[in-house]
Amino acid sequence: MNMDIETIRDVVMRERRLAVSEREWKHRLRGYGYAIRDSETGSYVTSVLKGEDLCACPV
Repeated sequence: MNMDIETIRDVVMRERRLAVSEREWKHRLRGYGYAIRDSETGSYVTSVLKGEDLCACPV
């Protein structure tokens, strides 16, 4: 499972570096099936298909 989380975080960080805005970044993540959910405790990478949190957002 840790390898999966590391891979997700790598994708999230790479796409953030490539995107010119937060909106574009979130759009790019949707192409991978991910979304960013903001809460009082922080931001989380979620699965678009399952709607569940996958890991804390590294950005």
